[in-house]
Amino acid sequence: MRIALDMMGGDYAPEQACLGVLSFLKLHNDCQLFLLGNQPIIENLLGAEASNPLITYIHTEDNIGMDEHPIKAIKEKPNSSIVTGFGLLAKDAVDLFMSSGNTGVMLVGASHMIKVIEGVLRPSIPTPVPQIDGTYSIMLDVGINADCKPENLNQFATLGSIYAQSILGIEKPTVALMNIGEEEGKGNLLAQAAYLLMKENKQIHFIGNIEGRDTVNNKADVIITDGFTGNILLKFAESMYDVIKVKRNIQDEFLDKFNHRLYAGVPVLGINKPVIVGHGVSDQVSFLGMLSMARKMLISKMNDTIKASFAI
Repeated sequence: MRIALDMMGGDYAPEQACLGVLSFLKLHNDCQLFLLGNQPIIENLLGAEASNPLITYIHTEDNIGMDEHPIKAIKEKPNSSIVTGFGLLAKDAVDLFMSSGNTGVMLVGASHMIKVIEGVLRPSIPTPVPQIDGTYSIMLDVGINADCKPENLNQFATLGSIYAQSILGIEKPTVALMNIGEEEGKGNLLAQAAYLLMKENKQIHFIGNIEGRDTVNNKADVIITDGFTGNILLKFAESMYDVIKVKRNIQDEFLDKFNHRLYAGVPVLGINKPVIVGHGVSDQVSFLGMLSMARKMLISKMNDTIKASFAI
């Protein structure tokens, strides 16, 4: 398994990226890590592990900033760590690419350099949602598809179900549609039409609508919504964590699970090859989590399962 990691992406790179790599190497010896970035700096930070045979260095001079325009940055910085990583993935030199750098560049690169799987209308990104019993559900989309058609939501349901099976280990994940009421026929035109499509989708275990109040109450393993609504819910949860936990210092075990630093990154579902987009504030734990997710994605052959599903 060959994993390419952008060592220069993120607010705390490359120091925290290197610490994450060191942590990962203590746990696993079955992955070849391709580290992209300033090689002398990375080697110095890795110390004695710099010569580990599981590490391959790809030296890059350029780096794309977090605020740069995606398309412009890709064109003007072909030797940057992110663009180089996508190039390696496109050429099959690696099996997966991951970065905590510029999210816009990562999404554009995934869609235009790696391309969307044939049959998939739009790729999607999920987010883990803590549940009251200690487990996790996933919700998608959470940002890259603000305007959706019913067909998009139906495909998100298939993508999310495969993700839940492959990464969360749920054999038959339940799928629900976020709506303003549980009854069939509720909601706006998008929700009503999507419900009918999801009801007939034989590739998912659809259980109907759920309301916002049931998001964390173990009602479904996969929660489907458009990126506009999903992103609002995601940002609201993050703000509640910041207000209650950080600013008011209220201690709660369940609330702790809404700390976005715990969730290293998310895969871009629906593209031809595996790509993971990390959070800009990724630290050592985050990079370890991303590498662990990458390994699980490759072992489970999740992308192959998605391709087969949309080839039907």
